[in-house]
Amino acid sequence: MRLRHLILPLLAAPLLSACVNDGATYEIDNTREHVLSLIREQPYFWDNKVNLYLVVSRMPACMRRHSMGTGTPATRVEIYQVPSGAFIIKAGKRLYATETQTCESFAKMDAEPVEGMGKLMGTFRLKKGEMVFVKAEGDEAAAGE
Repeated sequence: MRLRHLILPLLAAPLLSACVNDGATYEIDNTREHVLSLIREQPYFWDNKVNLYLVVSRMPACMRRHSMGTGTPATRVEIYQVPSGAFIIKAGKRLYATETQTCESFAKMDAEPVEGMGKLMGTFRLKKGEMVFVKAEGDEAAAGE
């Protein structure tokens, strides 16, 4: 009887390890107080869908977590910055707009803006099985100046 209590949790461990619950962060202006963070949560190991959330933060002034719906564990999320300082988030084919002044504005967009997407800052993507933020090439060159 006692052996069964020990074996059952061991058999369930591989099933639980298939769940995704992670995130990555884009540091705006290279500071930890001003960030956009992507969080991925897979509620059920048997479902290939993950819930995507964007945390918008400019500490100590504001921080908010916004839902971006569902995606797959491999969904790429691109961050663009428009001249006004706001951000456009592209998750798969869906677009969202947000800002870091109050961290409250977050809206789904129907289409790309007529004036363009702005400057690509980088992409949240899987790298060696881990979610990371990869800065856009042009942004790295500008940061080095």
